[in-house]
Amino acid sequence: MASVAATRRHDLTDAQWAALEPLLRTGKRPGRPPTWSKRLLIDGIRWRTRVGSPWRDVPECYGPWQTV
Repeated sequence: MASVAATRRHDLTDAQWAALEPLLRTGKRPGRPPTWSKRLLIDGIRWRTRVGSPWRDVPECYGPWQTV
């Protein structure tokens, strides 16, 4: 049986992301591309709301807590 990291177990599936992605706004201004993907940031937000911990405790794998 494959083991899944606790922080990744509840992340969006590809099917869920395919349904959600078209609803998100895309950047229209030229400039530097984003450092963190929207999918990763949303997974971080979902982790935080599911666990109920402070923003500072969001795992680094989702990006800096100030960004999430």
